[in-house]
Amino acid sequence: QVQLVESGGGLVQAGGSLRLSCAAAGLSFSTYGMVWFRRAPEKEREFVAGISWTGGVTYYQNSVKGRFTISKLNAKNTVYLQMNSLKPEDTAVYYCAANRYYNGRGPADSSGMNYWGKGTPVTVSS
Repeated sequence: QVQLVESGGGLVQAGGSLRLSCAAAGLSFSTYGMVWFRRAPEKEREFVAGISWTGGVTYYQNSVKGRFTISKLNAKNTVYLQMNSLKPEDTAVYYCAANRYYNGRGPADSSGMNYWGKGTPVTVSS
C-alpha cells in the first residue's frame, strides 16, 4: 500500500512563510521523483515544483521561483516545500505526487503521476 500524506498547510498573511511536508510510505522513496501541484479555488490543477529521485535536480513554476524551495530527504521518506514571501495568489490546496521517472528537468504532467496525496490547504490573506 502506497501512501503520501501532506501536512503543514494553514492560514498565513501575505509575506509570511510555510513549510509543507509530504511523508511517503509503501514505495522505494529514493527511486521516485517527487512533485508538488496545487489547485486554486475555481482553477485547474497546476504544477508548482519538482525534484529528481536523487534530490539533486529541481524545477519550479515561474511564479514561485526565488520564493519556494523543494527538497527531498530520502532517509526520512519525506519531500518538503518551503514557501516564503507568500502571496494571495498562492492560495490553493497543495498536493504531493510521486513518479518513478520524474527527473526534475521540467514541469511535470499531472496525468503521469503514479501516486497522489490528499492535499493540504494553504490560504494567504492580504
